[in-house]
Parts: sequence; C-alpha cells; structure tokens
Amino acid sequence: MASFTISGNLVDLFERDIYPAEVVVENGRIVSVAKTVTAPLQYILPGFIDAHVHIESSMLPPSSFARMAVVHGTVATVSDPHEIANVCGVEGVSYMINNSKLTPFKFFFGVPSCVPATVYETAGAAIGAEEVEKLLNNPDMWYLSEMMNYPGVLNSDGDVLMKIAAARRLGKPVDGHAPGVRGELAAKYASAGITTDHESVSLEEAVDKVKQGMHCLIREGSAAKNFEALIEIIRDYPDKTMFCSDDKHPDELVLHHIDEHVRRAIAKGYDLFDVLRAASVNPVLHYALPVGLLKEGDPADFIVVESLQEFKVKQTYISGQLVAENGRSNLPDVKAELINNFVTGPVKSTDFKVPVTTTSGTLRLIEALDGQLITNELQLKGKIADGSYVADISRDILKLVVVNRYTQKTETSVAFIRNFGLKRGAIASSVAHDSHNIVAVGVDDECLAAAINAVISAKGGIAVAEDPTSIDCLPLAIAGLMSDGDGYVVASRYSQLDGKAKDLGSTLRSPFMTLSFMALLVIPSLKLSDKGLFNGTEFQFTSVEVE
Repeated sequence: MASFTISGNLVDLFERDIYPAEVVVENGRIVSVAKTVTAPLQYILPGFIDAHVHIESSMLPPSSFARMAVVHGTVATVSDPHEIANVCGVEGVSYMINNSKLTPFKFFFGVPSCVPATVYETAGAAIGAEEVEKLLNNPDMWYLSEMMNYPGVLNSDGDVLMKIAAARRLGKPVDGHAPGVRGELAAKYASAGITTDHESVSLEEAVDKVKQGMHCLIREGSAAKNFEALIEIIRDYPDKTMFCSDDKHPDELVLHHIDEHVRRAIAKGYDLFDVLRAASVNPVLHYALPVGLLKEGDPADFIVVESLQEFKVKQTYISGQLVAENGRSNLPDVKAELINNFVTGPVKSTDFKVPVTTTSGTLRLIEALDGQLITNELQLKGKIADGSYVADISRDILKLVVVNRYTQKTETSVAFIRNFGLKRGAIASSVAHDSHNIVAVGVDDECLAAAINAVISAKGGIAVAEDPTSIDCLPLAIAGLMSDGDGYVVASRYSQLDGKAKDLGSTLRSPFMTLSFMALLVIPSLKLSDKGLFNGTEFQFTSVEVE
C-alpha cells in the first residue's frame, strides 16, 4: 500500500482547533500529524459516518452504495440489514456482509432484532432470540439493530428482553426505535438498555429521550425528514447527537449524503466542531468503530474539502486509499450475486374489490404525510359503485393494496389512502417495509393489477402504470430490494419512474419512498399489511369500514 503525505488546514475535533498541518500516511495508517507554518488552502477532516441506514433502501447492494457514497465524503455506515433479513433471513444478512467485503468502504452491520417486525404481517423469514445471540457473537456484527418492537420492551416481552440481554452481555450497543414514546415510557424504554433513537419528530420528544440517556440521531432521508425539527438539539447536547439518513433512495444518493446534514447545520450557524463531531466522532465513540479520526496511529480515513461552508469534497481516503476525487468515485463497479425469495403469481383486478357491508358508508382512511413515516387516521364517506367502494379522485381518496409475495396463492388486502394525489394510473413496489410484500396505490383496479403484475413478473421492482397497457418497471433482482446494475444507471432509472409517478399527479416529494412505508406497522397511526388494516397506536387490526 502506497505511502504519502498530504498538507492542509487540519480540523482537529478533539482540540477544537484548525491549524496548518502535514499528515503522513504509511500502510493505510496515519504515522504522524505535524503542525506547519503554512498549508494549501484546503481542509483535512475526518470522514463522515451515517449513524443509521438500511443500505437496501438505496436499491443498491453495499458495494454499489459505497461507490456512490464516497463521493460525498462518507467513509463508513452503521447499517441495519433488517430489510433483506425480512426477505431472506440469516442468509440475507450474510449476503450483505460478504458483498460489503468487496469494497474498502467500512460497513458496520447490526443484528436485526425484529424479523419479522410484528406478528401481524407475513415476512419471508424469522430470526429468533437464539439466532440473534449467535449472530451477535459474529465479529462482523457490531450492535443489536433497532428494537422496533417498543411495545415488547415496555411490556417486558421475554423474547425481546432475551435479545437485548444477549447484546448487553457481549458489550454491544442496542439501537432504539420508539416513535412518540415520552416521559415515564421513554425512561422505561431506555432503562432496558436502549442507547439510541432515530424516530423523534419533535425537539421536545428528542430532548425527552436524551434526558433518559439515549443518543438522538437526526434523520434526513428520502421519506422521513426530521432535520429542521431536531437540529437545535445539537446546541445543548452535542455529545448525544449523530446524523443519519435511515433510508436513502438512489436519486438522492447521487446528490448528497451526510455532507448535506453538515452543510445545512453550518448554514444555520451551529458550532462547526459540534456539527463535525456529530458527523464523525460521536458514532465512532458510541459504537467503538475502527474508523480513523485523524490521530496518529489511526486508520487513514479522512476527507479533504475546499471550504468549511460548502464542504465540497475534493478527496476521500479510506485506509489510505484514495477512493473518490473531485466528484468521481475511484471504486470499481462490482457485479453483485443474486439472492431472492419471491413466490406469488399474477393478480387480477377483481382481487381488489371492497364490498360495502355497513349502512354507514364511511371509510377509515390512511392519511399519508409528506416527509414523515407517521400517518393519520381519517373517517370519510366512501364513494360507492356497484356495491363496492372505489377510489374518488376528486377527494384524493385512492386504493392502497398489499399483496403477499411469499405464497403462491394470491393473498391481498385493500384499504384507502389520501394525499398521494394520483389523477390516473397506479404505482407499485416490492420495497415495502419491513416484510417487503408488494404495496401499490392507484385510481382503479385495472391499473393496480397492471403495476403489481409488472413487479411480480420481475420478481421484485418498482413500477408505474400510466394505464393498463403502458407500464414501466425497474427490476430489483436482489431480494426484490436491490438492483444488480450500475448504481448511477439505477439512480437515473429511479428518477425516471419518480418523474412518471409525479406526472400521474402525485404531489409527494418521494412517492415511492412514502409508499414503501405504508406497510410499516410499527409506525402509527394507520398502516396496511397483507393481513389487513392495522392501528399502530393500539397495536391491533382495525376495520376499513366504520360501523
């Protein structure tokens, strides 16, 4: 491995100082950091870390994700592989680890704690407490991934507590997931050993959790955008703050990553050193990651930027290797192997009928919220035709469908949703957190069937049906979640389909990403699984019709 010396203004996040310096790298490690009198007009600082991300949501395997992320100065991620685990189980987790080793990028995977996420949906696999403990003993697994079954924690569920106890015995952190949990409940959740949370949607909620000892992860992804609501927490709790994307679609990964958190925080006037520590130091310390922080003896993981306002990345180094320079990745496009679990056959438009069975004629609707994973419940009169409820474009009431992809027999559930804005056609996706059945939204049953069948034919993908005969689909051959194609081509194709969804009338910033969370039962208030409409607040099924 080549040795080299680089000079610039070093941003020392421990001494909270910036000074001219010369950094000497040998065999992938920093052997000396020496102050100098002058330096080129550039800044050397630790590389960025995404403190919580599901790589699968980029629709790319780890090797392709890394190729794009390094351009933005990201050198590592704290990655939860529970998306592919819900599809392919332990084999899926192993797939992510093995693929990640094809790149110098530093992936730190956690053990999925909730596979399936709930018992109220059909997943492709299950990972029990014994398997969790076995995985935790694997040196490639760094922590217990987000404990999404927060009711199980609060109600002292034995299986849940066994998983947490195993992580604590091994000295591995436990990630949290507790939307809306406050006060005494937050205290009980934290006391179980939960150390982080990325689900806060208000500053008050985040502060409440930090006071109970949890770290606040400020999330700004493709669907959930909480940066504006939470960034102020860094002022009073800089050591308890980290940055994460959680879910990042490929069209956004082309443009930015954690560097965007940093730019926005600096533009708002927050302390430079606090912001950069949140982007690098804090996750390293919390998860005990072997990622360099520009100290002598550290791995040579760092970036060079032109300014401390724009943070345009000139160079990214990982273990002394120049992996990106001036907006171009030096990492090769590695061809990924395929893994999948996709069984179901074609659907028919008649599979989505919702007969009227009450005299009220009132529907219980999901209200999707742009930029949020949470939803609201609405109760509105339904539009009825031939004895069945149908979409009502004039009031933006559309059909939402989930199809079980793990059974040959066609199994569907149907509900109604507002705020997608489609005026015609349908969109469908096999990226449907967390069990990743097929989820679709549309204005009529024929278009819904066309979009869903395109996804089924591809054994996974995202699709737009402008009408029953005009369909466009991006195949996702890896577990129905990720593409084996070039990441930049995938990003371009995704952008095309995103544009087509918006041409159908959707006003959402990221219609496919929002759609993918409409089956995530652990986020209130209403969601739809393959087994029916689910109230995430009461954690039980509810009816589509209101009595």
